[in-house]
Amino acid sequence: MPRALRKTEEVLSLHGAEASLRLAVVADTHSRPHADTHRLLAALKPDAILHAGDIGALRVIDELEEVAPTIAVRGNIDGLEKPDDVVVTVEQEGTPVLRLLLTHIAVYGPKLRADAARRAKAADAAMVVCGHSHVPFIGRDRGLVIFNPGSVGPRRFSLPITFGVMEISKAALDLQHHSCETGARWSP
Repeated sequence: MPRALRKTEEVLSLHGAEASLRLAVVADTHSRPHADTHRLLAALKPDAILHAGDIGALRVIDELEEVAPTIAVRGNIDGLEKPDDVVVTVEQEGTPVLRLLLTHIAVYGPKLRADAARRAKAADAAMVVCGHSHVPFIGRDRGLVIFNPGSVGPRRFSLPITFGVMEISKAALDLQHHSCETGARWSP
């Protein structure tokens, strides 16, 4: 099995007249993303895509890269040489606006796991983006925002097939879920 890289760092910059950034967030593709994933993500025109693990086949990342640059972490099913964590810093003119920890396993129900909180705080992150549960979730725990996009892979139990969208500006952070089945914004 390829080795895991413990942690890497990426920097994304706010741009344009509105100084904003749109990130698409996916997780748990398990080698078989929903048939409409590529089309729906392309229509969003994201500046980048975050993949929160359980990628499956590396071709999934290649397909996402056709839409936008993709930052990915490995999940518990992945034998890929991807990092366990990526610290993503969103900046404007060299000044950090938001720092987040992208990882696979971070929550237990609606609560942030202590190990994920420690890693996020050590990285000076304000947010944890994760996958693993297949449950779309936006919450706050231990002083950190938590965002799980759900899963765009094969349906698990009766869970929806969803992806996330993050709209980031210097003044605001908007988190959304979208259904792969309808293309519409999703909420529980």
